[in-house]
Amino acid sequence: MRKFIARRMLRAFSKRYGYDTGYIEMVLKESPSAFFKFAPVMKASAHREVVPVEASFAAKITGALAEDCGPCTQLCVDMALEAGMAKDQIEAVLRRDMRAMTPAVLLGFQFADAAVHHSMEDETARDAVRARWGEKGVIDLTMALQMGRLFPMIKLALGYAKECRRVSVDGHQVDVIKQAA
Repeated sequence: MRKFIARRMLRAFSKRYGYDTGYIEMVLKESPSAFFKFAPVMKASAHREVVPVEASFAAKITGALAEDCGPCTQLCVDMALEAGMAKDQIEAVLRRDMRAMTPAVLLGFQFADAAVHHSMEDETARDAVRARWGEKGVIDLTMALQMGRLFPMIKLALGYAKECRRVSVDGHQVDVIKQAA
């Protein structure tokens, strides 16, 4: 019965976001034990206590971009739109246009980008987040960043990351820049 409900939920999610959940459906089919141990992580991907939604999604999108060739990043973009993040701010993160980012988006982006690239700015970004939102802010952005990275890596490791596609924000294709030149 649990498998039936889980499968229905995955298919509803797939339909809602136009996202291929085949990789996680395969886990459910082949190793229900692994799936149900992993399921709480799916809920954890929505964790956010103190940072604004746009800062959280700036970190999540940056994490997805570090590991993905389009579909998982698109999912993060669609969820950011659904959560109310402004289109121009999502596009600014995708293009790495820091001048166009609001202060909250910039802080979420810089924190995530420094961690992803093992940058010397890592400590500076973390201190800035801590000064603005406290330790809970550091935790919020860490969770967002890592959850943005986790799903694309699982998809890749299971052999399901076969599709590359352009990312769009509300139907408008964006030229994504993954790393600073």
